[in-house]
Amino acid sequence: MQRRTKIVLGSIVILVLVSGGFAVKKARGGNKDDGPKAVVVSRGTLVDRALAVGTIQPDVEITVKSKISGVVKRLFAQPGDYVHAGDPLLEMKPDPTPVELADARRQVELRQLEMDNQKALLQRQDQLRKQQLVSPQEYDASRRAFDEARVQLQMTQEKLQLMEKGSITIANNAIESIIRSPIDGFILEKKVEVGDPVTPLSTYQEGTVLLTMADMGHLIFRGDVDEIDVGRLKEGMPSQIKIGALPGAALTGVVSKISLKAKTQDNATTFPVEIRLTGIGGAKLRAGYSANAEITVRKLDGVLQIPERTVTFDGDSAWVNVPGADNKPQKRWIRTGLSDAINVQVTSGLREGERVLEKPTQEVK
Repeated sequence: MQRRTKIVLGSIVILVLVSGGFAVKKARGGNKDDGPKAVVVSRGTLVDRALAVGTIQPDVEITVKSKISGVVKRLFAQPGDYVHAGDPLLEMKPDPTPVELADARRQVELRQLEMDNQKALLQRQDQLRKQQLVSPQEYDASRRAFDEARVQLQMTQEKLQLMEKGSITIANNAIESIIRSPIDGFILEKKVEVGDPVTPLSTYQEGTVLLTMADMGHLIFRGDVDEIDVGRLKEGMPSQIKIGALPGAALTGVVSKISLKAKTQDNATTFPVEIRLTGIGGAKLRAGYSANAEITVRKLDGVLQIPERTVTFDGDSAWVNVPGADNKPQKRWIRTGLSDAINVQVTSGLREGERVLEKPTQEVK
């Protein structure tokens, strides 16, 4: 009898605990939201932007080359140095091969002999002219031959002097072994070291690049815009430029050039653009900084807007849910305009201050 009483009492306790658990669970479940949250239709500014990815570069970058051949003897400036036009950058040392040097000396001797012969011939022709034994035409021909021989000798002598000394003055133009800066600006990159051979710049060859220079006071942004956006761009559009290495820098600029030809890379078609910087906000810029430019395509102030996440698009139409009777969702068709991918302009269907319901979230099971 006592055992049966214990069993009955135990069953009652279990039922009470189970009922209490259901009651607690039901009480907790009863705190669900009464309905979806709502946002208020407000006025604000919407900006449509196009993104360009690129780098900060000098507007004009100059390559420094030599007009004489040889090897680099000495460097007067290093990358990062600021130099003025005419300042020495490096010195060249002529380095002809033994064969070239011997040939140049033999050419001088041959031209000297030729000029001596033409001089002697001209002197005889002059004596004969005084005796009227030669025509003026024959005398003029002898004079031209002597002049040509004299010029040829001078050219070979100048070539030999360049090989031996590395400097010469021709018609008041000094050709020297010291390469000087063509502009005021910074040395960006050094392409040669002391002892490196140098090919001279001439009509037939480009020559060895010694240094690169630029005026860092005139920098631009060069980048690429996706083909989807390039049709919306125009020269003169303002832009904001962000540099990853300088997160606090606030750079502004205007679009100055849009390429007419696309380029394809990694199966993506883009168009090169250039943006002239109008303000750097005190930032110290360096050539080659990676940057993103947000080009303002269109800007509207004081327009009705709502979060784009609350809008359902159906083809060319759009609708939202607004609170109806008993706060139940009611569909309302609207017309939309400009979007910045976060908020969207409402041109009709809603008034300022109205509430728009958020879309219901799906519970993860």
